[in-house]
Amino acid sequence: MPLDDRCIEGLRLLRGNVDMFNRATRTTVGVLGSAIDALSWQDAIERITLWAATYESRYVCACNAHSLVTASLDPAFREIINGADMAVPDGMPIAWSVCKMGFPRQERINGPDLMLRLCEGAARRDLRVFFYGSSPRTLTKLQTNFRARLPELKIVGAHSPPYRQQSEAEDAAVIDLINASGAAIVFISLGCPKQERWMAQHRGKVHAVMVGVGAAFDYHAGTLRRAPTWMQDRGLEWLYRLMKEPRRLWRRYLTTNTIFVLRIARQFLREHRHAAGMAGPCVAVPLASAEQPEQPTDSTQVRKVEEPTR
Repeated sequence: MPLDDRCIEGLRLLRGNVDMFNRATRTTVGVLGSAIDALSWQDAIERITLWAATYESRYVCACNAHSLVTASLDPAFREIINGADMAVPDGMPIAWSVCKMGFPRQERINGPDLMLRLCEGAARRDLRVFFYGSSPRTLTKLQTNFRARLPELKIVGAHSPPYRQQSEAEDAAVIDLINASGAAIVFISLGCPKQERWMAQHRGKVHAVMVGVGAAFDYHAGTLRRAPTWMQDRGLEWLYRLMKEPRRLWRRYLTTNTIFVLRIARQFLREHRHAAGMAGPCVAVPLASAEQPEQPTDSTQVRKVEEPTR
């Protein structure tokens, strides 16, 4: 069916908006050596949605203390975080750190709420979504709940991968499945660091925006309960999860939370001493490509960078 003049003009305007966002300045700060975006909820949703509308192959990381401590200990994983098209402050300690670095209004942009808001936007804009990860039981409940909550949301597929390493043929079949579905946004729930590695490996192969959302599938499926809002706002969601799953999480939280507190305190102390001895202006630097991501130093220096077009 041929497109009428209004459709053609609409596509031109949409492409123009995407190009504008692709040229926009991306502002990040270094938290334990990882580049975290300083941006509002509205900016995050609009940017991801515009990428999705033109099926750009990109990936978005939601970073908490666990993922940033893992990145600080693993240079290869840090490259994955720094190579992301967007890395939002998922945990409250990360959001507080960004606030401390010159962005006092920075909000926590957490995985479960990010997933819900993107699905709401996808339903309004007729964008298709795909769910990848978790268990078949959770995926079934997840789709049922979203269809009841957002009847107009187009869920075009869901896949629960095996826990073992997939063969090249299996991986190729998954890529074909996702691309053939016409999905514009693929939500990934594999846990850290597996989901971030999966997204980085599949950028350029999956023709959609990949968004790592951690335990969001379980929350929206109802197989796990979220902490009360007052605990989330006070950075105590980890404590709630620990009380619910002590055997699985006590070692992780004891280790990662302690390392994060010690390292972020050391980072702020170092920066305070540096600022006291030599204050200087912010410096504009080009954003490294995904193939060769730049390694930010532990500094409150704001990196304002030009985002590449993919």
